[in-house]
Amino acid sequence: MWSRLQRKMIFFPTSALAHTPADLGLAYEDVRIQTSDGVTLHGWMVPCDGSDVTLLFLHGNAGNIGDRVENVRRLHEIGVQVFILDYRGYGLSEGSPSEQGLYEDAQAAYAHLLSREDVDKDRIAIFGRSLGGAVAVDLASRVPCRRLILESTFSSAADMAGHMLPILPLGRLVTERFDSASKIDKVRVPLLQFHGTEDEIVPYHLGLKLHALAREPKEFVPIPGATHNDTYFVGGRTYFEKIRLFLSEPR
Repeated sequence: MWSRLQRKMIFFPTSALAHTPADLGLAYEDVRIQTSDGVTLHGWMVPCDGSDVTLLFLHGNAGNIGDRVENVRRLHEIGVQVFILDYRGYGLSEGSPSEQGLYEDAQAAYAHLLSREDVDKDRIAIFGRSLGGAVAVDLASRVPCRRLILESTFSSAADMAGHMLPILPLGRLVTERFDSASKIDKVRVPLLQFHGTEDEIVPYHLGLKLHALAREPKEFVPIPGATHNDTYFVGGRTYFEKIRLFLSEPR
């Protein structure tokens, strides 16, 4: 019961897709993939002519991929092919979300990219935003990738619980742990990390804590004045140019 309650406090999926890439003039492919435990997931491949990098986009804990099409459009504008999927229980994907389930979903998405002829297997980068940052760290700690980008993410769910209710020992009771702090040292690729200085959901200091534990080469980019959900709007051209250069750098 405690585990189910935690999941209701962590995951806020919606089913209806408010938008598709076509609404913003982007060609895309509807993709269905199956996880190792038999769950069918839905995602979009948004190709980009001339791109040699494919970005696996792992979104946050609320809504679905239909809420991220503007972000995908802007990544497309800087020459990045994007594969974005909904975790189990989100959008058109089957199942119910859980920590281990999300890890399985990211692994299935990565395996799908490896199977595609339009993806350079040596130029897959992983992007994780908010809760998706924990999923991205887990995946990047286990599979080869070219780059890791994190945004508005945290060190662990226990640290988040301690921030939200500091007078209660919730950190010891958390079962959905999303413990990026214990995994980030296993990531052996360059890291680019963004965080809004006015993030009202994931404290700025928890982003810094995670970054301090990561291996070099790494870069932490504060976005002055940005809150949790407007980093790429506030960061604007500078933010996207930083991503473009990071993804185009040689190993």
